[in-house]
Amino acid sequence: MASSEPTPENTGRLKQIALTYKMTRRADPKVGLIVAGVGILVLGAALGIGFLIGHPIYLGIVGFLLALLGMAIIFGRRAEAAAFGQMEGQPGAAAAVLDNMKRGWTVTPAVSMTRQQDVVHRAVGKAGIVLVGEGNPNRLKGLLAAEKKKMNRVVADVPVHDVVVGNDEGQVPLKKLRATLVKLPRVLQGPQVTQVNDRLKALGDLMSNMPIPKGPMPKGMRMPKGGGKLR
Repeated sequence: MASSEPTPENTGRLKQIALTYKMTRRADPKVGLIVAGVGILVLGAALGIGFLIGHPIYLGIVGFLLALLGMAIIFGRRAEAAAFGQMEGQPGAAAAVLDNMKRGWTVTPAVSMTRQQDVVHRAVGKAGIVLVGEGNPNRLKGLLAAEKKKMNRVVADVPVHDVVVGNDEGQVPLKKLRATLVKLPRVLQGPQVTQVNDRLKALGDLMSNMPIPKGPMPKGMRMPKGGGKLR
């Protein structure tokens, strides 16, 4: 007879959901009401349609499943928004987002940095090289220009994009950083990306133990490690 007791895996998942909810509620006090409202609305609509067509039980079951799905989607989005809100403005926030990029990107945090913690990270993928700066825009201009010169010496035939994270004109908000990189046109093949990464290793990048923001992060987000990783 199968045991009805929850497995350690399920228990851990429930604890993680509860912890995520608590952290999200700190930044978004109405998250519980909104998620519950979505569930009630979806279930109510399904039941209403069910009574109209004479199949309330069938539509009720379908509506219940759709309500759970809708609640999960809304909760995930609001949890992610709350996490980005807490990370925004902290040193290393962009590195944490880049480190969560999907496969196909090699991310190297802190290839250049000032004493004021203005920092440039590097991501290499099929779009070429992307330099991501976070900090004071005026100081970042010099850092980004210096890094571009390095790129031209080693990989002059590879396109180099630069992005400054922020909310001012011409900058990219932290929550849109991943989407911005994904939308870049792909100009390299897989083997070419590997070759670019091998050539960049000769630069001797600065790998400092820079601070990474603490607190809740979007689902699946991991802390960046010391060196670049092939995703």
